[in-house]
Amino acid sequence: MDLLRSLPIGLYLEQPIAWLHRLDPRVKLAWLLSFLAAPIMANSLYRVSLVILLILITLTAGIPWRVWRQQMGWLLTLSFFVLILGAVSPDGLGVDPQPRLPTAEQGQILVLGNEFDARVGSREQGAGSRGAEGQRSDKQLPTTNYQLPTDYQYVLFQYWIITVTRRSVELALRLSTSLFTLIYSTNLYLLTTAPEEITAGLESLMLPLRRFKLPVTEIALTLTLSLRFIPLVMEEVQNLIRSVRTRAINWKKLGIKGALRVWMVVAERLLENLLLRAEQMAKAMTVRGFTTPNTHRVQWHQLRFAARDWIALVCLVAFWAIRLTWGNEV
Repeated sequence: MDLLRSLPIGLYLEQPIAWLHRLDPRVKLAWLLSFLAAPIMANSLYRVSLVILLILITLTAGIPWRVWRQQMGWLLTLSFFVLILGAVSPDGLGVDPQPRLPTAEQGQILVLGNEFDARVGSREQGAGSRGAEGQRSDKQLPTTNYQLPTDYQYVLFQYWIITVTRRSVELALRLSTSLFTLIYSTNLYLLTTAPEEITAGLESLMLPLRRFKLPVTEIALTLTLSLRFIPLVMEEVQNLIRSVRTRAINWKKLGIKGALRVWMVVAERLLENLLLRAEQMAKAMTVRGFTTPNTHRVQWHQLRFAARDWIALVCLVAFWAIRLTWGNEV
């Protein structure tokens, strides 16, 4: 099992270069934050539209099929199962739904009861005031407006112990679409943006924070090393899994306790290897004279705005205009 090929999460795709690669990292970061913030207080239709938009962006970007088919396939499968489980789960309302308006028979009974109460009340009032005034004024009988039942149903499907309601479907849509949007938008950003570009973009955006004496360069450097460390972590995990498989361990004879002991040893070895890799990186930087970012500055990436970046920003403004006018939750 090759994790770096079957599950390339957080890795940068160098070839082929798509139009997403050519966008400025600050513009792509603004789009990423928009995808993360737009589902907040949005309706279900808008959330589904975000999922469709991400899929269309992936298809038009020219990303190879082998790269994103497994990522999007597994994520769509996971989101679909979350949708099904959320739809059949209890909606949290422990009430028995009743029609909001009376039926035709109930409306007729209600009207007849009101007419009867009005006649009895008018007779009693007339008998009490006939001696004093000699006459009584006619009372207008109250009228009751009722509507015939509509096609609205709170319970959409019910069979045995499975009950699907409108609220459960809405909650399932929110959960599944949010899961897909949050994970895939972040992965698509990392897939088409080099770690050096991410660092340069964040450092450029955080430059005003230097007035408050914040270590902007150190933060950017730490982020770059973290992004570069992701492939090393996946490589170590892959090597340990291969080493366990080549030993042909009989897991049935080990039992639960024995299996837990083996995996504890594997986890300990993984942590030891990662710490060793981190120490090697620190020594390599020290040998090259990289003691502090202020004395050994590295130009990660040269940022420049092009026409395609301005077009992407205009599309982002239109994106938020649609979100604020149409996508709000009712």
